[in-house]
Amino acid sequence: HYAILCPSPPPTVRPDPTLAVATPGPTPVVYLPTTTTTPTTPPTTTTLPTPPDTTAVSQATTVPPTLPVTTFPPVTTTTPVPVIETTEAPVETTPPVTLPVSTQSGNITTVSPVERETDSQCRSRPLDLVFIIDSSRSVRPGEFEKVKIFLADMVDTLDVGADATHVAVVNYASTVKIEFLLKDHLNKPNMKQAITRIEPLAAGTMTGLAIKTAMNEAFTEQSGARPRSRKISKVAIIVTDGRPQDQVEEVSAAARASGIEIYAVGVDRADMGSLQQMASVPLEDHVFYVETYGVIEKLTSKFRETLCGVDPCAMGHDCDHICVNSNASYYCKCRSGYVLNTDKKTCSM
Repeated sequence: HYAILCPSPPPTVRPDPTLAVATPGPTPVVYLPTTTTTPTTPPTTTTLPTPPDTTAVSQATTVPPTLPVTTFPPVTTTTPVPVIETTEAPVETTPPVTLPVSTQSGNITTVSPVERETDSQCRSRPLDLVFIIDSSRSVRPGEFEKVKIFLADMVDTLDVGADATHVAVVNYASTVKIEFLLKDHLNKPNMKQAITRIEPLAAGTMTGLAIKTAMNEAFTEQSGARPRSRKISKVAIIVTDGRPQDQVEEVSAAARASGIEIYAVGVDRADMGSLQQMASVPLEDHVFYVETYGVIEKLTSKFRETLCGVDPCAMGHDCDHICVNSNASYYCKCRSGYVLNTDKKTCSM
């Protein structure tokens, strides 16, 4: 029985090799599709770049959040501008109010905010106004620029025009030069531009000669002064920082006698006695002194007060419709479609 069992395994082994041969045959075929499946994997790799595209889209979506950055600059730019301007404005406005101006009598005149508001509401009366400015060597270039600023500020306070105020400038040192006549500039922009072009003459201080030139050449009808019949005030404002090298008393008296009202402004080293000889009376209203050219422009408000005429219409009137200021008086007009009655005050259809 044992002998039968031993040979039994060999026959069983023989058919197995045949099956093993058949088995290896299909096995490679099975692996080939697997290898074919592996190249299919690259398309999967090709799909991978798609997520970066999606990321790019998300990045494009992230760009809008940068818009607030564009918004910041306007906010930042807008904020400082008002802050700086608001801070500077009061600084510039305060000095004219606090800095004093000394007059010949020694009294201190301070400009209050109330006076400023009142001044800004009134019109200057029509004038033939001539500035006589000292540009001798004692007036340094920077100081002369301050004088020009003062002139420009004065022009701003006046009603300049053909039927309003005319302005001329006489520049002097050892010689005298009329920078422009009363008839030359009848509007503020042109007049202020002409002021910027004025240059100092240097050398001596011939104040008397300057006053004589103003009286004989600047205050004439040929130069733009109005005839006496118009009753337009003639005013001269002299600005000097030294002692005249010629006589001023006699020529100043002649100018005043001709109807010219003279204001004398002394700066720094100006001789007070000479200022008094030149100016009209009362002296306390016509002689001014400032310690430096740096504060001369503060006189603008004082002259505005002095030269500002009272508007008769603002003082009260009987006009039915329109009150028209006519120098020292007024007259009435009617609105369109109405006529002025014989009483020259009321209006009717």
